[in-house]
Amino acid sequence: MRHNIIFLDKYSVDNVDTSSIEQLGDYTEYHYTEDSEIVDRCKDADIIITNKAPLKRDILSQLPKLKLVCIAATGMNNIDLEAAKEFGIEVRNAINYSTSSVAESTICGVLSLMKQIAYYDDFVKSGSYANSSFLFDFGRSTSELDGKRWGIIGLGNIGRRVATLAEAFGCDLCYTSTSGVIRDEKIQCVSLEELLQSSDIISIHSPLNAQTRDLISEKEFKLMKKNSIIVNVARGKIINEQALADALNNGLIAGAYSDVYSREPIESCNPLLHLNDPKKIILTPHSSWSTKEALSRLIGCVTNNIIDYDQRAQ
Repeated sequence: MRHNIIFLDKYSVDNVDTSSIEQLGDYTEYHYTEDSEIVDRCKDADIIITNKAPLKRDILSQLPKLKLVCIAATGMNNIDLEAAKEFGIEVRNAINYSTSSVAESTICGVLSLMKQIAYYDDFVKSGSYANSSFLFDFGRSTSELDGKRWGIIGLGNIGRRVATLAEAFGCDLCYTSTSGVIRDEKIQCVSLEELLQSSDIISIHSPLNAQTRDLISEKEFKLMKKNSIIVNVARGKIINEQALADALNNGLIAGAYSDVYSREPIESCNPLLHLNDPKKIILTPHSSWSTKEALSRLIGCVTNNIIDYDQRAQ
């Protein structure tokens, strides 16, 4: 079956090779698409590929030829799934393509904070070390992962991979389920309150929904250890950003790593950009998922979703 395929935001997968998709139909890609441009660009499409370009009810209702939406991501919150079902539009996302990438970024962020990499890198590059009379500098204390308790919020594919890596570093593990579904796992399942109170490192790997929005806010930070580190590589709105900034400024926790934000790109007024001590936090631009290997796997997922749709439609 020959398809009219539109990729609305090709920039979101960098310069990765899309030839496997191009072979499946008449393919058009746009570097970026404004919301107001979607209907005009997709009026003749029967397949749309999108990462972050939103497809809400008012847009979907104007695309009568559309049969399949392939999300070039795992999260589906940019698509009105109820409207898509009503209009007979199938929606497929990409699963498990970024697991290793996000898990490794999680470990990297924690290690960078525990080893104070940003501080010591600046100490050397600024000339402070060259001008020092001493062989060693102890401006920031460092610590080890070995023996620390690592709490995982959301034990899906990424959470499990993080658990495997953290265990290799000698961490004691626990997790909490944000969905309320308790499975038979080798990792101890505890309440969110117990996880926050007992963990030295906390990483978030759950979806954003009604249960997880503002899951970690002022009350939760007050439960955490003062030497703890929190990581958010899931969705920005799971952590209240003002509460996180206050917790770091007031010494309620020791550090944080965030790859996601309540508004993206991050707003210049975001409190995480204005901490008293900026080296308490590592901030990256929603990039923990995007290794070259993960991007290649992502295109493979999209390709396979189109092929699978074709096979079932025959």
